[in-house]
Amino acid sequence: MEFIDYYKTLGIAKSASQDDIKKAYRKLARKYHPDLNPGDADAEKKFKEINEAHEVLNDPVKRKKYDEYGKDWQHAEEFEKAKKAQQQQQHAGRGFGGYTYSEGGAEDFSDFFSQMFGGAGGGAGFGRSSSQGFRGQDFNASLQLNLTDVLETHKQTLTVNGKKIRITIPAGIEDGQTIKIAGYGGEGVNGGPKGDLYITFQILNNTAFKREGSNLYKTYEVPLTTMVLGGEMTVDTLSGKVKLKLAQATPNGKQVKLSGKGLPKYKQKDAYGDLYITYQVKLPKTLTAEQKKIVEQLAKTNL
Repeated sequence: MEFIDYYKTLGIAKSASQDDIKKAYRKLARKYHPDLNPGDADAEKKFKEINEAHEVLNDPVKRKKYDEYGKDWQHAEEFEKAKKAQQQQQHAGRGFGGYTYSEGGAEDFSDFFSQMFGGAGGGAGFGRSSSQGFRGQDFNASLQLNLTDVLETHKQTLTVNGKKIRITIPAGIEDGQTIKIAGYGGEGVNGGPKGDLYITFQILNNTAFKREGSNLYKTYEVPLTTMVLGGEMTVDTLSGKVKLKLAQATPNGKQVKLSGKGLPKYKQKDAYGDLYITYQVKLPKTLTAEQKKIVEQLAKTNL
């Protein structure tokens, strides 16, 4: 009879705590539960295996015996004593979600388990019969928006699994951000609660600005004469045009900040990022004879 590594079945280390065992069991139980995998023989087999592993490792007495004898279980004189003790012991449904074995549940255990622990386990299992509900599956969806769509909080109607859901999209939401809509996932099993809906946003930049969080960035080309002599220029923002003054001898690459002209900050009322403008000198591609003469005169002054 082949030895069964219950730790491997649950994907945990031999040093795992009771809390680790419960977490691993619950995760696998959700994945392979027969009610969530109707007609899947492999899932049903896996479910029985993890249930058996949990029955042993979640019980301190069984776990101690299992750890002590391991692969040499067939030669342990203590097995019969343990068997008698286990048959007298009363279990109280310690399994995840309140699931318990019905009559005949012993058939779901392996020969290895029966030989080592004397047949069926107590209520720590998680079989087909159940006294409580099982949480529904979580759904995932994606929603594509333009950058200009996140300037204000607004509502939008989505269709998920044939159902229309009206959600509120907060201003300033970022590309790749995910929000949870509680209770809009799959239906629960046996009256259990519904799962949740997770929406991941894809924000397409339909503007000339570069976005970093709530801040915006843009480079403007400025004529050489304006950079040297100073002057005014008009720049675009998401809320309209703004006039900027340039001082004489403005250096190439100078950056100025327009406070509050960026994007709204996510879930921060009346809070906005900033807009950063970078000046880049625009050199003429060609010069007239007169322009060239002026530049040559400037060159003589080592300007």
